[in-house]
This record gives sequence, structure tokens and C-alpha cells, in this order.
Amino acid sequence: MNLPGWRMRGFAAAVGVVAILFLTSGARAQSGSAGSYPDRRISFVVPYPPGGATDVTARMLAGKLSEAWKQPVIVENKPGAGGIVGNDFVAKAAPDGYTVLIAITQIIQAPSLNTTLPYDVANDLAPIAQVCISTIALVVPEAQPFKSVKELVESVRASPGKPYGSFGNATTSHLYGELFKKAAKIDMTHVPYRGSAPLLNDLLGNQVTGAFIDLTTGGSQIKAGKIRALAVGGEKRNSFFPDVPTMAEQGFPGFEAEGWIGVFVPAATPKPIVDKLAAEMAKIIASPEGVEKIKQFSMEPAGGGADIFAKALKVDQQRWADVVKATGVKAE
Repeated sequence: MNLPGWRMRGFAAAVGVVAILFLTSGARAQSGSAGSYPDRRISFVVPYPPGGATDVTARMLAGKLSEAWKQPVIVENKPGAGGIVGNDFVAKAAPDGYTVLIAITQIIQAPSLNTTLPYDVANDLAPIAQVCISTIALVVPEAQPFKSVKELVESVRASPGKPYGSFGNATTSHLYGELFKKAAKIDMTHVPYRGSAPLLNDLLGNQVTGAFIDLTTGGSQIKAGKIRALAVGGEKRNSFFPDVPTMAEQGFPGFEAEGWIGVFVPAATPKPIVDKLAAEMAKIIASPEGVEKIKQFSMEPAGGGADIFAKALKVDQQRWADVVKATGVKAE
């Protein structure tokens, strides 16, 4: 082909543009596959301060994932607004598998609590894995005489207004406290705390009559005999405290929803990347080291993959919506 010089240069430039577009398109296609993933640092976002069970669990997962994939995995704590700040950060992050959320039950409770959210849980986040289950228990201080839920109810009926504590307004412990009041037809005064640690301190000091508290926070004190578990939530008894009956066994159904820690990514993350991350998370959760670490916090390993977690989320979201409706609790 004989072309004038200026036409030849134009033709070459056009070919170059096509080549660049082709390569760019190929790179984008590659980024949507799991073939090159991961090829750089991954961030695990924890929407709560360092030191809690969520943070420790995230660091265990990050360490094991880094070992498996030979890439750095860091934990970033982004607390604020009861978890909403961190959740929103991941919901709006690039959907490439490099920004991962380690969340708790609050993420599916919030929509039912009339909380104004800057993201849509169902549409903006994709579930990867349910890491572990955190059972909540109805406990009383060791100084209190109650040995069963029935005895506690009878005492409150005889002397209404006794204080019960919670982690804070619109938390799981508050929701279950109000549900218990409704179900038992009793009058107790809600005392909200700024987290589970100060609540536990006042339980140990006999400053509140009782509370719903997670076994991760209260398990060691139950074993030490400093607080007494009258019942546990969930569908069945907890393996760490098999002698403690469920709420349903004592005549109070409706406390089957449990707390959990789970892994999410932005919703538009390509499925091959979701599948690869979910498969590796399942391996870590089921590994001897993963099981041991999770059980150190009196939590039960879950796992099972993204599809199983997605189904569990739908069931739990409805359960918590029912609890919120029954109690009338609203987020402040």
C-alpha cells in the first residue's frame, strides 16, 4: 500500500489507538477475572475501634490470608456512627476485591431501626462469608438470687422498675431486653451503656439486675461464677455452656436471631473474585488455627461460603425486623 507520508502517519496513529483500546479492554477483562487477583495489598476495614472481637477476628483472617496469597493484608479501623462510617466506606469503594469489610449483625439491624443510611445493604454490599456466631445470654450478677428466667420474672413483677443494662440504644442487647419485657409482661428500666465492657463492669458490681450480653464479653465471667447465665439466645444451646437452657426452652420464643461476624465486598465486585475470596475465607475459618482462634472468644465457627451466608442474611434480617417491630425500638 503506497500512501502519502501524512496519510501513512495518520494510518499508523489510528492503528496505535486501536491497539491501545484493545489492550485496555483486555486489561479490564483480566481485572474482572480471578486470574491476576490479588496482585497488590488488600485492606480489611473494621468499622469499630481496635481491640474488640471484630478487630481481633479481622486480624486473624488478614494474617492467614496474607500467608496463603503472599500479598500484604492490612486491617484499617474506621469507627463511627455505630459502624455506619466503615460500612459506607466499603460500600463506595472500588469493586475490585482489594477493599473488604469485616462487619457484625448491626449491618442488617440498622435498616429496620429507621436509621438513615448512606448505603443500601442489599444492593451496595455482597456477602463473602459468615465467620462466626456470637451467642447472647441473659445474665444476672452473682449477688442476685435468681437461678432461672421464671424467678427473675417473678421478682420483677413483685418489684417493677428494676434496672437492666444494654450495650447502648438500639443494640442487640437493648432489642432483646425490650423484647423480654414485652414477652414476660414486666416493667424494667433500661440503662444504656457505651459498649459491652462498661456494662460488664456494672454487672460485676451488681449495679443492674440483669442484661443480655454476648458470651464473647461475658463468657469468662460466667465460667468464673461472677455473673450467672439464666438463658441463651439462638435455636439451640451453646456448646460452651451446654447446661444453660435457651430462652425458648424457658417459655420465651423469639430470641433465635444471633450475633455474627461476616465478610463483605462492594456489590459490583466480579463473581470470579468473590468466589476466590469466599473459598479462601472458608478454608481459613475451617482450619485448626481458625477454629481455635474463634473459640477463644466463645464464638462458634460458621463458614460455608457466600451463597450460604447470603441465605442466612435473609433469614436473620427478617428475624431482626420482627424483633424491632415487636419492641418499637428506634435508633436515636
